[in-house]
Amino acid sequence: MKTTRTGNDDKIVRLTDIPNIGPAMARDLNLLGIKQPEQLRGRDPYLLYGDLCRITGKHQDPCVLDVFIAAVRFLAGEPARPWYHYTAERKATLRRKKAADGSR
Repeated sequence: MKTTRTGNDDKIVRLTDIPNIGPAMARDLNLLGIKQPEQLRGRDPYLLYGDLCRITGKHQDPCVLDVFIAAVRFLAGEPARPWYHYTAERKATLRRKKAADGSR
């Protein structure tokens, strides 16, 4: 898989170096087998969220998905943004997915 480098690559060594990723979120990513920032690059945040819910056996707070979106986008070269910047996008995307699933 080809990766996109960001201008911050030399500063991103640990998961907690990624904006919005603190120790608790890093532990969640570890549960998903993601130990290094490079392993998060190019991943689908919606699939990561679904996998985390399945692995933990709990419905995670949807804001976790916002954090996943923020982290993946940052690693793709977008500017660092607070996780809540992606809330409206997440809600719209999930509405579209639900509507598409309902039309099948």
